[in-house]
Amino acid sequence: MTQLHPYPAYKPSGLPWLGEVPDDWTLLRGKAIFKTVDIRSETGSEELLTVSANDGVVPRRSKTVTMFMAKSYVGHKLCWPGDLVVNSLWAWMQGLGVSKYHGLISSAYSVYRPKNEYKDYSRYFDYLLRSTVYKWELLTRSKGVWLSRLQLLDSAFMDMLIVLPPPAEQLAITRYLDHTTRRIDRAIRAKRRLIALLQEQKQAIIHRAVTRGLDPGVKMKDSGVAWLGEVPERWEVRKLKFLANLTSGMTPNKSESRYWEGSIPWVSPKDMKSAEIHDSIDHITYAALQETNISMIPPLAVLIVVRGMILARTFPSAVTLVPVTINQDMKALKLVKEINPYFFNYLLSGIKKELLGLIEESGHGTRCLRTDSWANFIIAMPPLQEQLLINEYLGIELEKLNSSISITERQISLLREYRTRLIADVVT
Repeated sequence: MTQLHPYPAYKPSGLPWLGEVPDDWTLLRGKAIFKTVDIRSETGSEELLTVSANDGVVPRRSKTVTMFMAKSYVGHKLCWPGDLVVNSLWAWMQGLGVSKYHGLISSAYSVYRPKNEYKDYSRYFDYLLRSTVYKWELLTRSKGVWLSRLQLLDSAFMDMLIVLPPPAEQLAITRYLDHTTRRIDRAIRAKRRLIALLQEQKQAIIHRAVTRGLDPGVKMKDSGVAWLGEVPERWEVRKLKFLANLTSGMTPNKSESRYWEGSIPWVSPKDMKSAEIHDSIDHITYAALQETNISMIPPLAVLIVVRGMILARTFPSAVTLVPVTINQDMKALKLVKEINPYFFNYLLSGIKKELLGLIEESGHGTRCLRTDSWANFIIAMPPLQEQLLINEYLGIELEKLNSSISITERQISLLREYRTRLIADVVT
């Protein structure tokens, strides 16, 4: 970025959010550059496309899309490579992009095709109109009563001023941004791979510690469990039902306002993002505690998720540090006295792959953990003193890895911020 030099002269753009632009650049209304296109499919057999703020126009098959699938796509709009496709209801959130594909789009979308003299500007328009500087212009031109119902009409888009550099310069800009953003995206992918490797290393360290202990020379015995294999001789092989009592949760009536917005944490799966629970997003009142069957769970219980789509990929667990209540998709485990809650939480984290093997799919697709499957699952449990030593070891080892992961996540955030700022600066 330090190699990008100022232009010899600048002029006012006429747009308060944009300020000055290079002297030989022009600003034209959308109607001078684009024409509206409304061509419909006669067969409905073309590639299905979707538009998002993150990715622009992409094939729907490349995304996890849960939207309604039509019985027939005959009569749906079509777009071609180089067309600007705008989700008119989400333009204010940058739901637009220049398509690289020929295919079907929603009939609610708008399609704008550059006129012949501007058809080579397609890549530039994609960078420009999806940049952060144009987000304000698209927002102010979208009209509606509610923010979630704002719509960008064709007339508003066609009246919008668009920054236009000379042809040679816009080609240089797109070449530069294509090259630079590819490098940034490669760096981000590399850092994501690093995080994945660090997470794998964390999992391996935890799994080894909670299933084999810390002493590599300890005498072993056969656990009698296929996935567990040999375990330290002093460890007890037991079913989970003998180690903890389960407490279920519930949801107080949502229509009773006096049950909600209180001070008592009400933990649901969305709160299960860390190893400790200090608070929750939602809270209930003492009236809910007194008038419903919900139970208060004292601290140092271990919470697990037993129902929800999150169980398709991970098995969340956490130790409570404050009294809480839970919803019906959770269970609270009150452990017998010879088990340390923090060790047990490490144990669940370390064997989550094996626990996910217990997860079943209900009739409507939701994942769930049946109580009998959980109760009869067999683990090996070390003596309490050894549990505490394992806790201390894992605390030290995981702190180093978590620090590396946090630094790498911050670097990804900065790279994204740099990418966004670079594009906005260069295209304007």
